Amino acid sequence: MKAAFTRIADVVKLSQKAGSGALLPALMLSGALAGCATTATTPPVRLPAIDVPAAGETQPVGTANADAADDPAIWRNAANPAASLVLGTDKKAGLYVYGLDGKVRDFAAAGALNNADLREVRRAGGTTILVGASDRTDRAEPRIALFTLDGATGKLTSLGTDTFLPAGHAPAEAYGFCMGAALAQGELARAYVVLKDGSVAESRLVERNGRIVPDYVRLVKFATQSEGCVVDDAGKVLFVAEEDVGIWKVPLSGEKLVAEAFARVGEQDGLVADVEGLAVAREDGGRAWLVASSQGDSAYAVFDLGTGKPTGRFRINGGAIGGTSETDGIEIALGDFGPAYPDGLMVAQDGDNAPHAQNFKLVSWRAIRSALGID
Repeated sequence: MKAAFTRIADVVKLSQKAGSGALLPALMLSGALAGCATTATTPPVRLPAIDVPAAGETQPVGTANADAADDPAIWRNAANPAASLVLGTDKKAGLYVYGLDGKVRDFAAAGALNNADLREVRRAGGTTILVGASDRTDRAEPRIALFTLDGATGKLTSLGTDTFLPAGHAPAEAYGFCMGAALAQGELARAYVVLKDGSVAESRLVERNGRIVPDYVRLVKFATQSEGCVVDDAGKVLFVAEEDVGIWKVPLSGEKLVAEAFARVGEQDGLVADVEGLAVAREDGGRAWLVASSQGDSAYAVFDLGTGKPTGRFRINGGAIGGTSETDGIEIALGDFGPAYPDGLMVAQDGDNAPHAQNFKLVSWRAIRSALGID
């Protein structure tokens, strides 16, 4: 309880220092969520983690003997699903592009890129696969690195890196990153950078003077370190993982960003700190799930977004390919990805791929659904 009271006191100080009433609800919720205790009326729900084997894996990242691989993204080739591509960061060196066979298609030596995401955006002349990543090369000046991806060749083209916070801001380190669909005319997409201090900054991605650049919009702040985030485009919601506290839901349709508690660390919601990568799996019919990396016990918690309730837990384990442990980033995309992944694909970072460097494991969404009994 002492830790909970300390956190609430810190929350109040941070809110007063920020001087923004819009930030207070998220900060106070963070302290309250951390201090929640299980009562006789809310018994803990113990969800066993069911083994699901990986169906594929990528070649290891180039940085050996280090915590290097971090966060994946997936591009689905609708015309030829088996030719889809997986991207993954080496947070010491840059960004990889892999085929579904796990072989490297391209590598961008772009420095300390931590988390990555992508969206297909409409521009003059057609559709562009726009890739973004949080750039930690300068730990005091957060930046977004942008690329275009050629779906046919798997090659990346750098569009450069840009800072996004207003001039005069305090030193900050870019950490987590995710992208969402455009929310207004005149923009290509939205970018969300989770700073190391728990702030999440939202920017429009716009074309200006022949370049795609971030244009800062607003910010929401959590009390402690956060990293994983994902945008549910259909629901217009941002989910953020506060590592030692739980998962937050942030509606994007309002004028201000205000966080709502979604799930907490503890037995009831099946999350063991740290809570890391987040991914949304949404079917065409509207049914959707949120999957979270429960890094503390090398498992993944699944939540039904229709009810907000836990659906089950699983581990990537068994089969001919090794499993995963201490996963940082994850991504899921539904649809046909060829014979090995007929209903969708999950990609998860593997924190221990010994004797090789870290890599990413590929898992069939159909296998996950079957293991958890999701109809």
